[in-house]
Amino acid sequence: MLHYFRMKKLSSTWFLYGAAILVVVGILGYAVTQQTAKVDPKTDAFAQCLSEHGVKMFGAWWCPHCKAQKELFGSSFPKVNYTECSEPGSNDMNQTCKDAKIEGYPTWEFKDGTRVSGEQTLEDLGKKAECTL
Repeated sequence: MLHYFRMKKLSSTWFLYGAAILVVVGILGYAVTQQTAKVDPKTDAFAQCLSEHGVKMFGAWWCPHCKAQKELFGSSFPKVNYTECSEPGSNDMNQTCKDAKIEGYPTWEFKDGTRVSGEQTLEDLGKKAECTL
């Protein structure tokens, strides 16, 4: 009887270890594919060009149009000169964006001071900023 309980405990332990290993491998695999799937050298260079040409994006964490705009850049978005207009957990506009007279999200501002609001295609941003995609 004692032997039965030891075997049952041993097989349960191996089952838990096996399940834990599968979960870890799955998470690592997912993380790697998410990172490599969105890396695009062309988009990286394009985002860098926008920043070098003085283009700025103003947006809010809660704005679905801002999220869609960021997704167009994929993993290259950190190269975009971006200003967050709301504190986490708040929909209120921060003072930086009030001072910049931002009226909606996303707002793209160009070196010459002109602005466009709403989601923009990468092609339209490139034309305005003289950056090629």
